[in-house]
Amino acid sequence: MNKPRLIIDTDPGHDDAIALILAHHFADVVGITTVSGNTSVENGTKNAIRICDLLDTSTPVHRGASAPIASEPSFASEVHGVDGLGGIQLPDPSRSETSDRAIEFLLDSVDTDVWVVAIGPLTNIAQVLTRDKTWFDRIAGLSLMGGGPYGGNVTASAEFNIYFDPEAADVVFRANGNTLMSGLNLTHQVQISEAELESINRASPDDPRTDFIDQNFARIIETLRDLTGTSEVAMHDPCAVFAVTHPELFEFVPREVSVELDGTLTRGMTVVDERWRVTRKQSQIKVGYEVDADAVKTLIYQVLYGD
Repeated sequence: MNKPRLIIDTDPGHDDAIALILAHHFADVVGITTVSGNTSVENGTKNAIRICDLLDTSTPVHRGASAPIASEPSFASEVHGVDGLGGIQLPDPSRSETSDRAIEFLLDSVDTDVWVVAIGPLTNIAQVLTRDKTWFDRIAGLSLMGGGPYGGNVTASAEFNIYFDPEAADVVFRANGNTLMSGLNLTHQVQISEAELESINRASPDDPRTDFIDQNFARIIETLRDLTGTSEVAMHDPCAVFAVTHPELFEFVPREVSVELDGTLTRGMTVVDERWRVTRKQSQIKVGYEVDADAVKTLIYQVLYGD
């Protein structure tokens, strides 16, 4: 069976790095676009190229938006460090970015069999839709990590990717294109613990890629232990990849989704309409509710460690 074709829109990022590794294994990644979010777009672009170097792949990397549409960037340095990868030392990128025209790449390189997997803020995607309202008709769909129906992580009501640029998210959700939304309610079902990582039978050799994966998990688990008191990390961004490559492991339900822009306590909240009623506007936004977490974790361990 042919691998799905993906463009990954990302702000690498600890779990973005894992998602990029998994995407290159299970899909044909035709390009990577970067966006400001977990770290600056400059850092994120370098990180994307470094991950490609670890994978020995020359996937094109196009730099995108450096700031949200209507506000100043507020990076997730508390979780991902200033550089996005918690200070993990990696070699300098082997090459420069392919271009600084991510929007043009997203406009020109899509096809009806290409999924765009957005695992950072939606600034690039919103700019694409602002320039071409037919863009959703020219792609297979958009799989995003963001939001959720029941609460947030950066605030009590808002998830980081949506909170970072809610105006962009509002543009994307209003477009009502074929969208899979992997929110916190879904991604928190896929937790990888420190104890599980220690118990893995590592079939992979001790090489730079495996060393990076080990350090990546160790840094984010250490950070989350300090912030939340738990030694588990949710596989947020990998879920958005697996939703395309392994759809049989997920349950998505059509819902109307709006983004709160003005609330003092709720800015960036994704308001998911779950009311039962006789008539409902047909929504193409599909919200994830269930995932076979054990199957997803097995796939992750097999790819990362060859277990």
